[in-house]
Amino acid sequence: MDSEVKLKQIVDVLDQLAEDTSVPRNIRRGATDAKGLLMKKQDALDVRVASAIFILDELANDPNIPLHGRTQIWNIISQLETVKPAS
Repeated sequence: MDSEVKLKQIVDVLDQLAEDTSVPRNIRRGATDAKGLLMKKQDALDVRVASAIFILDELANDPNIPLHGRTQIWNIISQLETVKPAS
């Protein structure tokens, strides 16, 4: 699968997380921040992915996040780790 298609799917899931009112506001804001980093086309793909993973990892370790939110973040991180820059 093309990296841009995979990124689009990941961004859609981040949108869902950002709109989920059952997770704390700081988690929703972090999801939006990670989405913003992934959408910055001027940065290299591997830099965008690494930056988003860093933010999401911080969110997953937040003690206030509900279990379903943490699971969703882990799934997003797993998907991001499979994104490879075009060679």
